[in-house]
Amino acid sequence: MNQVMTTTRPATSAALAGRNAIITGSTSGIGLGIAQALAAHGANVVLNGFGDAAEIEKARAAIERQSDAAAIYVKADMSKPDEIANMVEEVDRRLGSVDILVSNAGIQHVAPIEEFPIEKWNAILAINLSAVFHATRAVLGGMKSRGFGRIVNIASAHGLVGSPFKSAYVAAKHGVIGLTKVTALEGAEKGVTCNAICPGYVWTPLVEKQIDEQARSHGIKREDVIRNVLLAQQPNRAFATVEEVGALTAFLCGEGGRSITGAALPLDGGWTAH
Repeated sequence: MNQVMTTTRPATSAALAGRNAIITGSTSGIGLGIAQALAAHGANVVLNGFGDAAEIEKARAAIERQSDAAAIYVKADMSKPDEIANMVEEVDRRLGSVDILVSNAGIQHVAPIEEFPIEKWNAILAINLSAVFHATRAVLGGMKSRGFGRIVNIASAHGLVGSPFKSAYVAAKHGVIGLTKVTALEGAEKGVTCNAICPGYVWTPLVEKQIDEQARSHGIKREDVIRNVLLAQQPNRAFATVEEVGALTAFLCGEGGRSITGAALPLDGGWTAH
């Protein structure tokens, strides 16, 4: 098995024309794919995250070039509530409102519980869970007052099942799904939906790097790393793609997703069907 990462441009439409979307952790990988998908459906997008400034600008300019949407970049640290609030205020000033929030930013650390560094636990909870709350808190009032809002939290299959050595990540993602349900209930009569997408392994440059590193360190073939290590829990033995995550996000944000709220939607090749 040798899966190749695709860079297919999302099909364009005007379904989200005039909407403004913040996507946290969107300078690369899944978040960037979601931003591209939303822009292809007409939404103005706000990129957020860290990385090489030239690469971020290249990605931002490409979105504007390939769509009819505006794209801006706001460098807010998702571990700092004040910066999250300031980001939302800046977007309000520059674009007029926040109609869509996609909380995607996340970090990971793997270790047994008794050896798990306290500072890593705190950082993972801050970025993977608390940041979702702070961003939601900053946008929800405006969404309710305007009678429209779409909040999509990128959780994980680990929000539905556990895995050893990932205590902080699993705890945070389970928390995201709980927060998703509460947000959905509070926004239900105000035109605001909130859902969680729960991907399994998604093919990104970071995963590609992990495959090569594990193949070298364990002295096994790439195909064996993919099938027997990374995708051991996914019955279809195939990575999801950023395009698939982007397409599902765009659907949830459009008119077709109006009655879907409070859901935790697996995109995991059957992982959580066990």
